[in-house]
Amino acid sequence: MTEAAPEAVPGAAPKAGTQLPGRWTTVWSRPLGWILDHLLYRTSVTGRSNVPAAGPVIFAGNHISFLDGPVMFGASPRPMHILVKKEMFAGFLGRVLRASGQLPVDRSGDRAALHTARGVLNAGRCVGILPEGTRGNGEAAAINNGVAWLALNSGATVVPVAILGTRIGGEHLDAVPRLRRRLHVSFGGALNVSRRPGETGRVSMDRAGTEIRAALARHVQDSITRTGQRLPSADSPQERHVAVAAMPADHPIRKVQ
Repeated sequence: MTEAAPEAVPGAAPKAGTQLPGRWTTVWSRPLGWILDHLLYRTSVTGRSNVPAAGPVIFAGNHISFLDGPVMFGASPRPMHILVKKEMFAGFLGRVLRASGQLPVDRSGDRAALHTARGVLNAGRCVGILPEGTRGNGEAAAINNGVAWLALNSGATVVPVAILGTRIGGEHLDAVPRLRRRLHVSFGGALNVSRRPGETGRVSMDRAGTEIRAALARHVQDSITRTGQRLPSADSPQERHVAVAAMPADHPIRKVQ
């Protein structure tokens, strides 16, 4: 994808033919997210007041564990639809993901998923995205430009989310955090990005991606300082694989650093 798609009008009706998850999907799943965060784990949540009470919002979180998406989902003051790799939409787990309104993404490159997510945002809802694309140490040194494309083409507000404690120290990427571990979720200051006069779609997307990456990385470091919870060490790249994420690392929309 070399150019951003035509800009959508915030709050406009979704593109004809776009199948959006029913609003009921997050009604029943939100209590499950609360149980995960506050009964199975001990999650401290800060910055909820930074989340706009209405209108489209993109929650962009750092990525250290397969639990990041569910933990962010449960901590958010507003329901969201998270982009999840399509391989997880199989069997019982797949039925749960679909019933809870999550959005499947093809790791080989999926423009349709981006357009569906934009439809969700145009309907005034929220989308969850882990733009690093792969589980690592979560410092947001590089992110995928899919989040910038969505922000530019929906007019949605971006809220950086720092997620800490879902993986610690030298734990493996597939490690399951022990029950009742202290987790931290912090919603940072909201930001808005827009296309500047005379900019091409690519230039706008790269600039917006850089702004979002910097805001997320800064918020993660601020959260580390505030909580004392450090990031884990990153496993070797060949062991990484996409989990709950916005766009896979190999999507045509490139990463920004």
